Amino acid sequence: MSVEIERKFLVNSDDFIAQASSHTRIVQAYLNSNKQRTVRVRIRGQQGFLTIKGASNESGLSRYEWEKDIPLAEAEQLLTLCEPGAIDKVRYLVSVAQHIFEVDVFAGDNHGLVVAEVELGSEQECFEKPSWLGQEVTGQTQYYNSQLSQNPFKNWP
Repeated sequence: MSVEIERKFLVNSDDFIAQASSHTRIVQAYLNSNKQRTVRVRIRGQQGFLTIKGASNESGLSRYEWEKDIPLAEAEQLLTLCEPGAIDKVRYLVSVAQHIFEVDVFAGDNHGLVVAEVELGSEQECFEKPSWLGQEVTGQTQYYNSQLSQNPFKNWP
């Protein structure tokens, strides 16, 4: 059991790609996408994961997270039981000073959306903001993957 503290931003250029140390395709869907708790099945590369996340705190910065590795075959089977609206994206890992930004470039129904997240040790922790980091969207639930699966970017005004 752990608490995840992260800030989320839109990305305003593709300059991060040249700075990325790696990238991996991720496909994920939700067994439960309730805002109070989500249960997610994810395939990242050739690994499967089952993740439970609680509701965000008032600031939108922190929430409970539990994650376990599961065999790839089981993740593939669980994906068939999930709610409609799978998320397909490529995640780039970009080191900036002492932090690693996870930059997600969405495909499919969320094509055109690029979001960066940085995990922090505390809500007050300072971090260097790279030039490609745009507007902060921390706590804006429409940018949560669970919500993007139900109301994809292609449907936004």
